[in-house]
Amino acid sequence: MKPTGDDVAGLISRSSPAIRRRDAETLIALLQEVTGRTPQTWGTIIGFGSCHYRYPTGNEGDSGLICFAPRKNATTIYLLDGVGAHAEALAALGPHTTGVGCLYIKDLEQIDLDVLRGILARSLAWVEAGGTPEIQLTVTS
Repeated sequence: MKPTGDDVAGLISRSSPAIRRRDAETLIALLQEVTGRTPQTWGTIIGFGSCHYRYPTGNEGDSGLICFAPRKNATTIYLLDGVGAHAEALAALGPHTTGVGCLYIKDLEQIDLDVLRGILARSLAWVEAGGTPEIQLTVTS
């Protein structure tokens, strides 16, 4: 995956329903605060910073350090360290669902933003520390 250089505001304005646009604006501000980086598009995903990853299998690629996508059914937040690393915090987050590396939120107004900020900061610190021997990460921006 590579940054596409599309307009972030344009991507947000095309998102539906309206709650996704509202939540995207909130996440942009929160992620800029947490990462100190500006948002950029990676297709239909909005990412902050970038890194290169490599698995022991040889599979490798590029990703944002932290990314999210305002999808129709829920906002998807991508966590490179996986949701399992945040089990305790997720219990206090508020209504959400998860996948292996995805956090799905339908309404940020129902979420404890301080808990979310902590999850995002811990995930970013893990990426910036280089991941694990199994998942090697190199921050590129």
